[in-house]
Amino acid sequence: MSTNSSCGARKSQGLMRLPQILELIPVGKSTWWAGVKSGKYPPSIKIGPRTTVWRAQDIHDLVDQLANGEMEQ
Repeated sequence: MSTNSSCGARKSQGLMRLPQILELIPVGKSTWWAGVKSGKYPPSIKIGPRTTVWRAQDIHDLVDQLANGEMEQ
């Protein structure tokens, strides 16, 4: 079994918080939330009264789209 493929699979599983996302996608918090509201960025998942997350796979797909120029930032 290849360790590279299993690491890549694990990397895209799970959930991400906003600070982790903003390390990958260099926009401000307000810009991110406006993008979520407009549908430009993936929808959030509320897991508690003060905790919001996103699916890691959705964020990695978005990073790939941005890197390939498939959407404007």
